[in-house]
This record gives sequence, C-alpha cells and structure tokens, in this order.
Amino acid sequence: MRVLAGLPLVLVLAACVAQAQTNDPAPVVGLNGAWVVDLSTSPSEPYTKPMQLTLNADGTVAGSFYESDIEVGRWRTARGRTCVSFRTTDGVGPYHTAACLVGDHVEGQTWAEHRNFLFNWNATRN
Repeated sequence: MRVLAGLPLVLVLAACVAQAQTNDPAPVVGLNGAWVVDLSTSPSEPYTKPMQLTLNADGTVAGSFYESDIEVGRWRTARGRTCVSFRTTDGVGPYHTAACLVGDHVEGQTWAEHRNFLFNWNATRN
C-alpha cells in the first residue's frame, strides 16, 4: 500500500525531469552551428570571419560563410568523416568552399576562380 501511495510523487518527479530535458537546447552536433574561420596570412595579424552551417536532413547545407549567404551546398558523412561543399558569392563571382570536420575543428579551402586564388583555412567552434 505504501508503494502505491508514493507512486503519484514518482510520476510528478518524472514529468518534471522530462519537462526540464525538453527545455534544454539541443546539443550542437557535427558541423552544425557557428564557427570562427581563421583566414590569417600571418600569425601576428589575426583575421577571422564567421561561418554558420545548418546541415539539413535532405543533404543540403544552409547558412553563411564570410558574411555571405550560402547559395547552394551539400553535405555528407562517409569514410569516417563529415564534409560540406557549398557556393557563395561576393557579387562579382562565385566562391567554392569545401571543408571537413576533423576532431573538434574544421579544415577547409575556398577557391575563387575570378580572383585567381585558393585559400586553405581552419575554423573553431564559436
């Protein structure tokens, strides 16, 4: 009988725990989220720009890179790593970016054919 008397208290506590868990923000997983991209050409002159990635369930990528919206992009996890590839623009021409999650950081490169450069960069979680 005492067990049955304590049952409502157990149910109320379980409901409170479940409610508290649903109010917590979802954990950031993989490449999703905010990143700080290190575009420095010299260690003595830091130069960073933001990157925001949303990896959608259909394999598309949304967000921004270097303060430009991602126009189109794809992501995939294969061979033990998760990578993205996407296109942005500076209004003059396209920038093609490819990047992979490596441990707790991102390693990537951006190619701008119209500017005749390829730039390798790293990013850390914001």
